[in-house]
Amino acid sequence: MATVPLLPSPAMIQFFAVTQVLFSAGLITLVLMHSGRDTGFGGLGFTPSSQGGTHIVERNLTRLTVVVAVLFAVNTVVLYRLLA
Repeated sequence: MATVPLLPSPAMIQFFAVTQVLFSAGLITLVLMHSGRDTGFGGLGFTPSSQGGTHIVERNLTRLTVVVAVLFAVNTVVLYRLLA
């Protein structure tokens, strides 16, 4: 007996396509916020650098960038599986 493959709904494909665009825009923004020493997001002056606040901001920015990059990669694989 042959099995019928389940086809993804167009709404599901549209949802993942829109999230892919949002993840890519967010990832581009986060990468551009990173910059050289004391000129990136951490160097904007949220806390005095004598207190080490810039390191915390840069570390959190890096963590957020990694999370968005992982979500982008997972969404890419999901879209590939839906469209293949």
